[in-house]
Parts: sequence; structure tokens; C-alpha cells
Amino acid sequence: MPFKVLDLLSLIGYMNFNLSIDTNNMAVITGANTWIEKIARTGLIAKGVVYVILGILGFMAAFEIGGQSNSATNKSGVFGSIKDFPGGVFVLGLLAAGLVCYSVWRGVQTFSSNNNVDIKWSKRVRYFFSGLVYLSLAFTASQMIFRSHSEKGDKNQYWVSQILDKSFGQWFIGLGALALAGVGIYQIYYGLSGKYKKHVQQLNLHSRGSSLLLRSGKIGYLSRGIVWLILSYLMLQAALHNNSSEAGDTGKAFSFIESSSYGSYLLAALGIGLISYGVFNFIRARYETFK
Repeated sequence: MPFKVLDLLSLIGYMNFNLSIDTNNMAVITGANTWIEKIARTGLIAKGVVYVILGILGFMAAFEIGGQSNSATNKSGVFGSIKDFPGGVFVLGLLAAGLVCYSVWRGVQTFSSNNNVDIKWSKRVRYFFSGLVYLSLAFTASQMIFRSHSEKGDKNQYWVSQILDKSFGQWFIGLGALALAGVGIYQIYYGLSGKYKKHVQQLNLHSRGSSLLLRSGKIGYLSRGIVWLILSYLMLQAALHNNSSEAGDTGKAFSFIESSSYGSYLLAALGIGLISYGVFNFIRARYETFK
């Protein structure tokens, strides 16, 4: 009998010990998820701000409101516009920090492992390069805090010219153009297929207001895809003609749109679409569930 009592006490002690370990592990996991969630929401808000301002600049450039031109409808133009506002340097610093948060979140998605979900390698690659893109945006925003004037010139053209000077440079630029085209096509597919809705599953999808908010996602992804496709076309032309001046950033893409028939109206519509994409990032920041 004493032996059995001792066994029972040992069993209870063992269970209590393991229960305490599980509780501690749950606390660590919960704390980690909370940290990731805050980083992700902050990053999405910063990303939304960038696209809303870019869309506004594009819409203004379409009708030359306030003397706005297409040459300033790029990342430097976005950050320069923020800096020109009262307290703009402080706001620009916050935006740079938010973009770093977005990059960190993409890094977490790239290298994290989930026992319940098998993350495809293609998604990890997409997350990785997305993180790099927004980290470079954060770096540009940080640079502009300490500069009195924004840099002139198209950085995309500069990097294309550097690559074209190398052996097989035209092939590399051509492959880069095809990669951009793939991104653009995927963005359009993502919007038309409704896959973007998975980001806001907590949103009440049956209300009229919610349907309008979701529509901003579809319009936003379509508009973003169009911009990527135009950028890929410009880069492909640069590769085919071995001429870096034919490549360009969003400012060049906006000029390309405006030069077409009814270009001003098309550019204005694209500007509204990019604003919609920014708004959808705000919605994601509010309703998305982060794991």
C-alpha cells in the first residue's frame, strides 16, 4: 500500500511539472504571436500610407492639380510629399519604422515553420523579396529625413544601365522583366479570383459596408498588377534595345499611361485604384489574423 501511495504521489508531481512546462510554453507562444501581430499591423498601416499617397499623387498628376507632374509620382515623390507637411520629418521617421516592421514580418513569414500548415517554397520566395523591397523603401525614407532635397533621376534606369554594361546584361534585364510580368499577372489573378478575401475573414462579409471595403481590395490588386505589367514592359524594351533610358519607375509608368488615348482619365482611374489598395491594407491591419 505505501508503495502505491508513493507511486500516486510521484505521478501527480510529474503531471503538475509537465503542466507547468506546458503553461510556460503557451505563455511564450502567446507572447511571440502578440509581438508578430503588432509588427504586422504596424507594417500594413505603413504600406497602406505609401500606396494612398502614391495614388493621390497619380490622380493629381493626371489633371495637373497643384502643378503635380508624373516625374514626382515615385517613392521619392511620396516621401518628399510627406516631408513637406508640418512635422513631416517626424512622420517620415514613423513611416520608415513602419516599413521596417513590414519587412520584419515578411522575414518571419519567410523563415517560420508551422506544424499545421506546409508553406510552399514559392510563397517563401515571394515573402523574402517583398521584405527586401520594403526594406529598401524604408532605407530611402530614412535617407530623405537627412536630405534637404530629394534626389533627381530614376534609380531604376541607373541600375538597369549598370547591368546592361555587363556580359549577358540584356538577358538578365529580360529575365527580370519577365519576373515583373509574372508578379503583375499574379496580382491581377489574386484580385479577380477573390483570394484576397482570406486576409479579412473576421470582417462581416454580409453587410453592405463590408462589400464596399472588399471591393477596394479587388480594385487595388488589379491596379497594382497593371503597374507591375507596365514596369515589366518598360524593362523589356530596355533589354531589347539595350537602352536603359527606356526603363523606369512608377513615374515613367504613369507617363506611359498618360501618353495613351484618354490617358489622363486612365491615370486618374489608376490613381484611385492605388488608393483603394492602400485602404485595403488598412482593412487588413484591422481584421487580419496573424499566426
